[in-house]
Amino acid sequence: MLDIKKIKENPDAVKAGLKAKEVDCDAIVDKILELDVQVRALKTSTETKTAQKNKLAKENGKLFGQKKGMEKRGEDVSAIEAQIEANKAASIALDAEVADDAAKLKELNVEFRTAMLSLPNLPDADLLPGGKENNEPLRYIGEKHSFDFEPKHHVDLCQNLGLIDYERGVKLAGSGNWMYTGMGARLEWALLNYFIDTHTADGYDFILPPHMLEYMCGETAGQFPKFADEVFKISNHPTEGGTFYMLPTAEAALASIYRDEILTEADLPKKFFAYTPCFRREAGSHRADERGMVRGHQFNKVEMFQFTTPEGSDAAFDELVTKAENLVAGLGLHFRTVKLAAGDCSASMARTYDIEILIPSMNGYKEVSSVSNARDYQARRGNCRYRRADGKIDFVHTLNGSGLATSRIFPAIVEQNQRADGSVVVPEVLRKYLGGIEVIEPKK
Repeated sequence: MLDIKKIKENPDAVKAGLKAKEVDCDAIVDKILELDVQVRALKTSTETKTAQKNKLAKENGKLFGQKKGMEKRGEDVSAIEAQIEANKAASIALDAEVADDAAKLKELNVEFRTAMLSLPNLPDADLLPGGKENNEPLRYIGEKHSFDFEPKHHVDLCQNLGLIDYERGVKLAGSGNWMYTGMGARLEWALLNYFIDTHTADGYDFILPPHMLEYMCGETAGQFPKFADEVFKISNHPTEGGTFYMLPTAEAALASIYRDEILTEADLPKKFFAYTPCFRREAGSHRADERGMVRGHQFNKVEMFQFTTPEGSDAAFDELVTKAENLVAGLGLHFRTVKLAAGDCSASMARTYDIEILIPSMNGYKEVSSVSNARDYQARRGNCRYRRADGKIDFVHTLNGSGLATSRIFPAIVEQNQRADGSVVVPEVLRKYLGGIEVIEPKK
């Protein structure tokens, strides 16, 4: 969520920033400003009426005292009684007006929050405007593999090597699913262990979050309400009255760990990583070159996450980018790092670098990690704050990065490391998790 103060101080700059993301939110920004005026006017009106009520109550207290004294002296109190009754009637009328104002204020606050939640995050000033056509490759890392034979597609390699059973994966769960088998399951688990061991050595705390999340997790992360239809919802969750869903990424859980809490400056930065399967309703396109594991409804991922001070935010981003790059480089694979244009960053993010790996059969690069900085956008949605050393309370910054998703690393390994006889060389860092196996041979 954006800072209302920033919107009020410079609405044109906010509109321009959102246009750089290829989103026209002018009408929403104008509506927010209008609602803010209405909310403040209604609050002032309510405060005025409450003060009037208090004044009448105080006046009646005095009148009762006067009446009591006059009655003792045998004086006529009819005028005072009339005034007391008039004050009571006025107070009752004010009560009704305050109740009416409270109902209107509740409606306005809901409308205001809904409008605020619909605004994407502002992109950082150094990002190019527009969509993916303006993405900037920053660096290429690792040697690009060349083959003196006709390389095979990862689907064919995985089937010949007995790593993946695509047909039975579809049989069990429908299209967009696959099943790891034998050495394929071991290779997948070796990747996850490699990621986990690396993050643990770097001092990140390991989290295994729930896979079923309640609605506010999605709202805090910035996925809801706009993308609520892109997740798998749980219709028979045992908790009644709420909306629950299968997490599309561990970010949705991690962003809410400290929701509605106040940390201390000494607590920060907090560095986590989580392993989860990820569930996505939309499995992507049905292009022929995307067959296999490139897109699916379920895949495994290790996610990095940090809570930082605003001052530590940029350094945290650089750290996460370096960590993601080192993981891919450690596997000996060729990849590139790309700075996304404003319009290609997700709605919640101020900046994103993608780590894209070469998949030879697709003759192109596919994202295996997105490292993003949400600045204080998610923290405002989830009311996650910290107390500075001087006592001032401020919103934290949140950052996340895949570290890594396996469903594209796996195809890249088998395609980049394939040999003419159909075997695949196992990256050296994974061999200790596979009992020392150096090469995966075709099934006999």
